[in-house]
Amino acid sequence: MDVTEQIGELATEAGIRVAAAESLTGGQVCTALGATSGASDWFAGGVVAYTIETKNLVLGVPLDIDPCSAECARTMAVGVRDALEVDAAVATTGVGGPDPQDGHAPGTVFIGWARGRHVGVREFSFDGDDPEQIVEATTRAALEMLAEILSGASEDEDR
Repeated sequence: MDVTEQIGELATEAGIRVAAAESLTGGQVCTALGATSGASDWFAGGVVAYTIETKNLVLGVPLDIDPCSAECARTMAVGVRDALEVDAAVATTGVGGPDPQDGHAPGTVFIGWARGRHVGVREFSFDGDDPEQIVEATTRAALEMLAEILSGASEDEDR
C-alpha cells in the first residue's frame, strides 16, 4: 500500500482531518495528499509559506526565528493545525540547496507535526546533487511521518 493510501485509511478509520504547512517542499506534500482516492473526506488542505513573512502572517511563526529550525517546523505544524481546524498536521522547512543558507548545509531539513495537543519535530540531513532530490526526499519523509503520527507510533513528542 502506498503511504498516501495508508494515511487515507488511518484518517478515515479515526474520523479525523489532516493538513500540511510547506516551505521547502513548495506544495508537494499537499499535491500527494490531494491526489489520493477519497482525500476529500480527510484532507482539509494546506499552506505553502515560503518566506518568513508569510510564515509569520499565516502560521504565526515569529519574524526573528531561524526558518531552518526545529522551532520553525513545530510552529508551522501547530499554525496550520489551528488555522484549518484539523486533528493532525505536518510541516516542512529546510535548505534545498544547492548552496548553504544562513549557516545550514543543503539537505538540512526539519519536519514538524501536531496531533491534538501533542507536537514534535524531527531533523533530517538529506544528500542530493540538486534541490529536486532534497525536495523529493523531504516530501517522502513528511508523508511517512504523517502516517506514523496517525498510527500513534511517534515517540518523539512534547506537550
